[in-house]
Amino acid sequence: MEFCKRSDRIWMEDETGRELAYVAFPARDEHTVTIASTVVDDTLRGQGVAGALLNSLAQELRASGRKAVPVCSYAVRWFQRHPEQADLLAQTDR
Repeated sequence: MEFCKRSDRIWMEDETGRELAYVAFPARDEHTVTIASTVVDDTLRGQGVAGALLNSLAQELRASGRKAVPVCSYAVRWFQRHPEQADLLAQTDR
Protein backbone atom coordinates (compact mmCIF):
# COMPACT_ATOMS: atom_id res chain seq x y z
CA MET A 1 0.00 0.00 0.00
CA GLU A 2 1.23 3.43 -0.88
CA PHE A 3 0.15 6.39 1.23
CA CYS A 4 0.23 10.14 0.76
CA LYS A 5 1.49 12.03 3.80
CA ARG A 6 1.61 15.43 5.36
CA SER A 7 2.27 16.56 8.91
CA ASP A 8 -1.31 16.00 10.12
CA ARG A 9 -2.75 13.37 7.78
CA ILE A 10 -1.92 10.10 6.01
CA TRP A 11 -4.23 8.92 3.24
CA MET A 12 -4.68 6.55 0.32
CA GLU A 13 -6.05 7.46 -3.11
CA ASP A 14 -7.25 5.37 -6.00
CA GLU A 15 -5.87 5.81 -9.52
CA THR A 16 -8.26 8.70 -10.17
CA GLY A 17 -7.14 10.60 -7.07
CA ARG A 18 -10.27 9.82 -5.04
CA GLU A 19 -9.47 9.45 -1.35
CA LEU A 20 -10.21 5.93 -0.12
CA ALA A 21 -8.85 5.94 3.43
CA TYR A 22 -7.18 8.28 5.89
CA VAL A 23 -6.02 8.89 9.42
CA ALA A 24 -6.18 12.49 10.64
CA PHE A 25 -3.93 13.62 13.49
CA PRO A 26 -3.98 17.38 14.09
CA ALA A 27 -1.33 18.87 16.37
CA ARG A 28 -2.24 19.49 20.00
CA ASP A 29 1.06 21.24 20.54
CA GLU A 30 4.58 21.10 19.14
CA HIS A 31 5.24 17.57 20.42
CA THR A 32 1.79 15.94 20.52
CA VAL A 33 -0.93 15.03 18.05
CA THR A 34 -4.53 13.93 18.53
CA ILE A 35 -5.51 10.91 16.44
CA ALA A 36 -8.92 12.31 15.59
CA SER A 37 -10.27 9.91 12.97
CA THR A 38 -9.50 6.83 10.95
CA VAL A 39 -11.73 6.25 7.93
CA VAL A 40 -11.67 3.46 5.33
CA ASP A 41 -13.96 3.24 2.30
CA ASP A 42 -16.36 0.28 2.38
CA THR A 43 -14.64 -1.20 -0.69
CA LEU A 44 -11.45 -1.68 1.34
CA ARG A 45 -12.88 -2.88 4.64
CA GLY A 46 -11.33 -6.03 6.06
CA GLN A 47 -8.12 -5.68 4.04
CA GLY A 48 -5.92 -4.28 6.81
CA VAL A 49 -5.90 -0.73 5.47
CA ALA A 50 -6.72 0.94 8.80
CA GLY A 51 -3.98 -1.03 10.54
CA ALA A 52 -1.52 -0.09 7.81
CA LEU A 53 -2.46 3.57 8.25
CA LEU A 54 -1.79 3.36 11.99
CA ASN A 55 1.50 1.55 11.40
CA SER A 56 2.53 4.30 9.02
CA LEU A 57 1.50 6.92 11.57
CA ALA A 58 3.55 5.15 14.26
CA GLN A 59 6.60 5.35 11.99
CA GLU A 60 5.98 9.05 11.36
CA LEU A 61 5.59 9.74 15.08
CA ARG A 62 8.85 7.94 15.86
CA ALA A 63 10.72 9.76 13.10
CA SER A 64 9.48 13.16 14.28
CA GLY A 65 9.74 12.49 18.00
CA ARG A 66 6.07 13.25 18.55
CA LYS A 67 3.57 11.51 20.84
CA ALA A 68 -0.11 10.81 20.27
CA VAL A 69 -3.41 11.03 22.10
CA PRO A 70 -5.79 8.58 20.42
CA VAL A 71 -9.36 9.85 20.39
CA CYS A 72 -10.99 7.89 17.57
CA SER A 73 -12.21 4.46 18.62
CA TYR A 74 -10.12 2.59 16.06
CA ALA A 75 -6.88 4.22 17.23
CA VAL A 76 -7.72 3.51 20.88
CA ARG A 77 -8.25 -0.20 20.06
CA TRP A 78 -5.15 -0.31 17.84
CA PHE A 79 -2.92 0.90 20.67
CA GLN A 80 -4.56 -1.61 23.04
CA ARG A 81 -3.74 -4.42 20.58
CA HIS A 82 -0.19 -3.12 20.05
CA PRO A 83 1.29 -2.56 23.52
CA GLU A 84 4.75 -2.44 21.93
CA GLN A 85 3.74 0.99 20.60
CA ALA A 86 2.71 2.36 24.02
CA ASP A 87 5.80 4.58 24.16
CA LEU A 88 4.16 6.70 21.46
CA LEU A 89 1.26 7.61 23.73
CA ALA A 90 1.36 11.03 25.36
CA GLN A 91 0.94 11.22 29.09
CA THR A 92 -1.84 13.74 29.47
CA ASP A 93 -4.65 14.73 31.77
CA ARG A 94 -6.44 16.67 29.02
